[in-house]
Amino acid sequence: VSIYTGVTIAEYYRDMGYSVAVMADSTSRWAEALRELSSRLGDMPAEEGFPPYLATRLAEFYERAGLVETLSGKDGDITIIGAISPPGGDFSEPVTQHTTRFVRCFWALDKVLADARHYPSISWIDSYTEYLHDIEQWWANIDSEWFSARKEAMNILLEDHKLQQVVKLVGTDALQPAQQFVLFVAEMLKNAFLQQNSFDPLDKYCSPEKQIKLLKTIIGLYKKGRDLVQAGFSVKEISSLDVVSEMLRLKSVIPNKEPGKIDEYNKRLIDALDSLKQRVKET
Repeated sequence: VSIYTGVTIAEYYRDMGYSVAVMADSTSRWAEALRELSSRLGDMPAEEGFPPYLATRLAEFYERAGLVETLSGKDGDITIIGAISPPGGDFSEPVTQHTTRFVRCFWALDKVLADARHYPSISWIDSYTEYLHDIEQWWANIDSEWFSARKEAMNILLEDHKLQQVVKLVGTDALQPAQQFVLFVAEMLKNAFLQQNSFDPLDKYCSPEKQIKLLKTIIGLYKKGRDLVQAGFSVKEISSLDVVSEMLRLKSVIPNKEPGKIDEYNKRLIDALDSLKQRVKET
């Protein structure tokens, strides 16, 4: 009954006009207890021994989240964050499958990323959100190019995911220069943007303004570098530039309150890439 007790207490504070966050850790263990109790009651087992009403119970839990107007006229809300512990990391098991049917945002933790010390180890392939259009206007007030930059970054990461399957078979050298450059930019996205150090005084949190400027800088490198690769430059020539390698350190050297310094760096980056192309033309 712990999961019901927790959300009932949350509703008590919500009705007082508070914003409440409920962390359910974990709904998998709750479902296992439900399975054991159901078995002892003699209920008919369904998939993997869980009772047939598992989906209904999960839905009844998550539907208690949301924004309400209390009887006193105040606004109160509950945000539910449910953790799932699928056995063996199998996302096809019933608790995970039913949960993804009812929630609009899902963060999938990746063991491979965790083993590689890439934190937070949230998989950009398996995770998803249906709140994009809900938050788009909020981000647009910070930067009108947020949505297009995010879409470009996701396309690069998805292309990298496909190319990694090829690399495992034939190696990086067998890829075309344009594909090698996609792999390079994807690594930059993973290490210079998606990876975060909670022990770093500057990188332990990141303001929205700094986030979007970092992302747009990497996307700018991709667009400018893609043109250089098409003009015949190698990925090594581009990646060997000092200003490019400096990009990895931006998140830990530029304070959150000074995002304008990223614009200064971005100008130096564009100048370096332009001068690289100009030197070859003069030669």
